Amino acid sequence: MHSTRAGPAEDTVPGLPAGPVVLAWLTQFLVGTDLFVVAPLLPHIAASFAVSAADTGLLVTAFSIAYVVASPFAGWVSDRWDRATVLVVALVLFSAANVGTALAPGFGVLLVARVVAGIAAAATGPTVYALVSTRARPRARAQVLAVVGSGLLTALWVGAPAGSLLGRYVGWQAAFVILAAGTFLLAFPHAFVWRARPVPAAASPSGASQRAGRPGRGVAVSAVAVTTLWAFSVYSLYTFLAVALHSDGRATAVTWLLVVYGIGAVVGGQVGGRFADRADAVRVTRSALALTAVLEAVVALVFPVTWALACALGLFALAAYAFFPAQQRHLVDTFPERATAMLSWNNSALFVGLSLAGAAGGQIVRALDYPALLYLGAAVAVPACLVARGRPARTGR
Repeated sequence: MHSTRAGPAEDTVPGLPAGPVVLAWLTQFLVGTDLFVVAPLLPHIAASFAVSAADTGLLVTAFSIAYVVASPFAGWVSDRWDRATVLVVALVLFSAANVGTALAPGFGVLLVARVVAGIAAAATGPTVYALVSTRARPRARAQVLAVVGSGLLTALWVGAPAGSLLGRYVGWQAAFVILAAGTFLLAFPHAFVWRARPVPAAASPSGASQRAGRPGRGVAVSAVAVTTLWAFSVYSLYTFLAVALHSDGRATAVTWLLVVYGIGAVVGGQVGGRFADRADAVRVTRSALALTAVLEAVVALVFPVTWALACALGLFALAAYAFFPAQQRHLVDTFPERATAMLSWNNSALFVGLSLAGAAGGQIVRALDYPALLYLGAAVAVPACLVARGRPARTGR
């Protein structure tokens, strides 16, 4: 079965030829850059439209809400229509939304453009993940997901800072024009690559999943609820790290500590993907959640000491981001007929957890301190580990 799909490029990325994986990685990188670059550009946008910094924060909120609301519907559509077509339409819409962002004559139009961008991104990310996961060899599925997902993580510490520098020296509109051009150009190869590669029979779920039939709604809800708890735990630490360091008089350490965190996250994703392909995916998610809880508490303990904080942050990111490709593999294996829909719900769950971390975290840091927020994040990872532990038994019967 595999011999019909093999080729020289397949040695580059296990489970799938390098071309589609690179294309998927670039897509995630550009969409991720668009997501992360808005925050550092907010001061420039505020100056352009003569609005307050608080008002420009609505741009991030509008994008996030649009993403959370649209993602499940986009996944449902993608599972019922041709995924390649859905992806191409989403990329063209995403490109148009970024053109609208760059050319917006007023703040109201800009806000609408970000809503459209959020809707398009909701259809892009999960569809890309579903396409690569269902076409990868089953034994390398999580590895391929991890490689593609690293595009999003790379956007966090490479794409967003680059866009911020571009906005500072050329103008914030230039960043969105480049993103619009990039995503529009990517739509063309996506229109052909996936149509030429039908889903192989070997990409079907494991025998245990086949015997399980279609898991119920309760199993699906508990599966994605784990992602919400994980996201709260991880992003309560990340969101307020720079603020806490500034308040502590260590502003000069922010950049290189974030680089350490970003590198740890990329490595963690690769490690998690490899282990998920060699062992039970749920066992990997459970182990990652347990280590996340322990290491987040360690970060809280060593926070006053910068060198120890750097070591703890790198290890925390490695453990925390090992969870995500394993979780994605578990969802695709358990819900093969609803793969895109489940990955869409999973991404929505991530945004819900991220939003809750931002809303609750600010209040906790203000009332107590940053380490107290980290202890809470570590505590939240514990029930996530317990919920993840019960899923194999329920889905395997």
